[in-house]
Amino acid sequence: MRRAPTSAVIDSLFINSNPNEVWTKAADIVSLINPAYDFLFSKTTFDDVVRLFCGKYPGYCAIKTLYHDLSHTLDVFICAVRLMHGVHLSGTHLSDEEMTMIMMASLMHDIGYAQLHGEETGTGAQHTKDHVNRGIEFMKRYIDYRRFPHEFSTTLELIIRCTDIAVSISDINFPKERVRLLGQIVRTADLTGQMASRTYLEKLLFLYLEFEEARLGNYKDVHDLLRKTHKFYKITQQKLDGELGSIYSKLAFHFKDSFGVENNYYMKSIEKNIAYLSKVTLLNDTRHLSMLKREGIVEKVKGLIDTEEPT
Repeated sequence: MRRAPTSAVIDSLFINSNPNEVWTKAADIVSLINPAYDFLFSKTTFDDVVRLFCGKYPGYCAIKTLYHDLSHTLDVFICAVRLMHGVHLSGTHLSDEEMTMIMMASLMHDIGYAQLHGEETGTGAQHTKDHVNRGIEFMKRYIDYRRFPHEFSTTLELIIRCTDIAVSISDINFPKERVRLLGQIVRTADLTGQMASRTYLEKLLFLYLEFEEARLGNYKDVHDLLRKTHKFYKITQQKLDGELGSIYSKLAFHFKDSFGVENNYYMKSIEKNIAYLSKVTLLNDTRHLSMLKREGIVEKVKGLIDTEEPT
């Protein structure tokens, strides 16, 4: 009998800053679904997206958004791969092309923050409102550039559209229910992948700066955003259980296969994050940031947020 994973192993599930490590994990999982899977399209896209974030993609500067960074995309990508493995184990077979669409869409869902050389202003966060449309346009050009099958564009557009926070999946006209399923998987991975992150609470400070740059949200200050994240969590849970069809529950099948323990570690991590946030927001505003200590993020944003730390 396999031992339950240690705390360190569980924590490592939500630390996805190294592209090579993330790709190795993803490829191993996909090979469990189909050992003969052809990685050509997904690996090419993975490498190109990493290059784009790092400023090494032709014609584009590095993506500078602090919340919607490469780690965020890797969080979403590996969550999507784990989720499609769980869906597979639950009895819903995914074809190789469907798995490719899931991986490509999760990698390109936030690519709309990218800016061309010579046209960049700010961090790119000013494109928050239209980043999904921008990302879809990039994807279409990319499919042509890489000479991938043209029919990929239609499916990928619908899946990426599902990640638009302003769009209800029920309002999207899917040609068939299977495409809706793919959209549900990627949208679920987008939500659970980011909220389960070990640095989710700290990175909310970066999200506040992005909203300020985009002139969105009407938050009075970063403390207001922290407090209102509780409401966002409740809305997200309703969305996960509603229009997203509780697909997140399939993650337990993946972890049962991986660790021999039928736990949904993503949802547990999210619950831990929100429980800690509750403790933080019970304190006086001046003490909030002193409670957020991971990866030196608070220090990175000091001087950029109009707040005072306790002396």
